[in-house]
Amino acid sequence: MKKYLLSLCVGLGLLLGASAAMAQVTDAAPAVAPMMAPEAPAAVAPMVDAAALAVAAAPAAEAAAAEPVPNKGDVAWMLVATLLVVMMVIPGLALFYGGLVRSKNMLSVLMQVTVVFSLVMVLWAVYGYSLAFGGEGLIIANLDKAFLAGVTMDSVSNTFTDGVVIPELIFVAFQATFAGITCAIIVGAFAERIKFSAVLIFTAIWFTFSYIPVAHMVWGSGGFLIGLGKMDFAGGTVVHLSAAVAALVGAYVIGKRIGYGKEAMAPHSLALTMVGAALLWVGWFGFNAGSALEANSNAALAFLNTLIATAAAVLAWCLGEALIKGKASMLGAASGAVAGLVAITPACGYVGPMGAIVIGLAGGFLCLWGVNGLKKMLGADDTLDVFGLHGVGGIAGGLLTAVFAAPMLGGMSGADFSIASQLFVQAKAMLVVVVWSGVVAFIAFKVADLLVGLRVSEEEEREGLDISSHGESAYNR
Repeated sequence: MKKYLLSLCVGLGLLLGASAAMAQVTDAAPAVAPMMAPEAPAAVAPMVDAAALAVAAAPAAEAAAAEPVPNKGDVAWMLVATLLVVMMVIPGLALFYGGLVRSKNMLSVLMQVTVVFSLVMVLWAVYGYSLAFGGEGLIIANLDKAFLAGVTMDSVSNTFTDGVVIPELIFVAFQATFAGITCAIIVGAFAERIKFSAVLIFTAIWFTFSYIPVAHMVWGSGGFLIGLGKMDFAGGTVVHLSAAVAALVGAYVIGKRIGYGKEAMAPHSLALTMVGAALLWVGWFGFNAGSALEANSNAALAFLNTLIATAAAVLAWCLGEALIKGKASMLGAASGAVAGLVAITPACGYVGPMGAIVIGLAGGFLCLWGVNGLKKMLGADDTLDVFGLHGVGGIAGGLLTAVFAAPMLGGMSGADFSIASQLFVQAKAMLVVVVWSGVVAFIAFKVADLLVGLRVSEEEEREGLDISSHGESAYNR
């Protein structure tokens, strides 16, 4: 009995002890909760801050997303277009010119075209691009982008469509090829008699003080001629007319070749001239269609117009030559192609296909007159008919742009377009370019003459510039 009572007391004691322990744990819980409660805001605060930052950053993210980025299709097309223009010069223009001169001067022409193009590429990167397209200005821009400062893999150039951009690097390269071919075209007027060093000095001066300002005035932001409303889609005035005027001035200043008009000076290889003309025609698609700066319907229009206007000019030249001389020639067909290409250049993105055909026909007939009748009237020894093709073709194309850009004639201009008003603008702008290019060219030739002289000696000219100027010959006999 005593054992039973003892066991009972021990059991009650354990039960009371356990109850007391549970009561202590229950009483301790509120004490623990207040200790944990202050930590909750510390854990939630970063989440709240992050949410606030996300809300604040949302507009910035949307703005970043709204920034236009280049389209890969546009970039690919502009790379190809730039490459096509390079092909126009080397080897296109070089072979076209080379085949037209006498065999003893073949390499000198190839050399002049190649080195002039190379010189302008470097000058364009150093300061040309900046002065032409580096900012706003009435005559030129500025030197903010000299040495291509600020031109990076991320910088972009605007196109003609809002919100569409291309990498600035490819815009620099594309425009560089335009500058290069413009200066290379000029050498055709005084081939076979000019000193190589004089060509380079003239090029550097004329490029700096004529091409750059004209390019900016017609195409650059705030330019004087673009402000007048000048229409020049791909360079009828900037490239062809300005080069032709400088070339004509050079032909006058340098003088005629020895024996000109008395000795036979027939082209030595019309086959090479044909190859050069074909390369020019193909490359010109990059020149004209690439000037849309996008792979779009405007580029397609310029492409088609370039194709059919050139074909029309070939037919017109051959027809005119057959009527005048009784036969159509390969040289005439090649020259007609170049005439059509020049004439459609300022209009290719503004006119409809039927307007392009008319412009091509007019360019073919007028340039045929330019290299025959007009050349005799001017009395200059323009060796490779630079003015007859590029000058006459550039003027004809520039004026006819104002006619066939009208919507009533299939053009792409607005309903309020006035042919008469635009003709006045085109004529005035071209007159400005003629005077500007002519004056600068005259000064540039005179400076070159003072520094190194313009012409080679009579003995060197008769020997041929290949040997006398470069110590090599195009053909081994």
